[in-house]
Amino acid sequence: MILEILEKRFTDNRSRHPELDWQYVENRLKNDPQALVVLRKMEESGGEPDTIGSDGPSGRLIFCDCSKESPSGRRSLCYDREALEKRAKNPPSGSAEQEALEIGISLLTEEMYFRLQSLGEFDLKTSSWIWTPHSVRTQGGALFCERRYGRVFTFHNGADSYYSVRGFRGYVLV
Repeated sequence: MILEILEKRFTDNRSRHPELDWQYVENRLKNDPQALVVLRKMEESGGEPDTIGSDGPSGRLIFCDCSKESPSGRRSLCYDREALEKRAKNPPSGSAEQEALEIGISLLTEEMYFRLQSLGEFDLKTSSWIWTPHSVRTQGGALFCERRYGRVFTFHNGADSYYSVRGFRGYVLV
């Protein structure tokens, strides 16, 4: 079932991966059963995963959340476990980092978020936590991105903050 969903999304969104053909992608997926499990979890949480090309030297395919808005099943989360534990009043149900780990994906980096945005317009009404460097995280902050006014922005917030419109996007290499 997940292969059929991925094939339809691949076909419907050729501009995300013009250099790839479905047969190649399907063969990579069939040779990596664990990746199919991860992609199914991404799909079930509203991520609408699709490939956005390869990561370069290794040639591995990047499958990333391509839902128009931050995945609906992954919102209202603080950044990480440390932030969740420090949140004494009104803690969220979980953290982006922990949920990504449970799904088997990595949070998008700022570079990868901008790459995704070069392929379409995402997060016009929502925002997404992204991987945050240690130098920012040790000061209590975390980074998130969104698209507004025809531009992509990177912002910061306290890692313990959470909003109904902020979730996270992830990726897996296949």
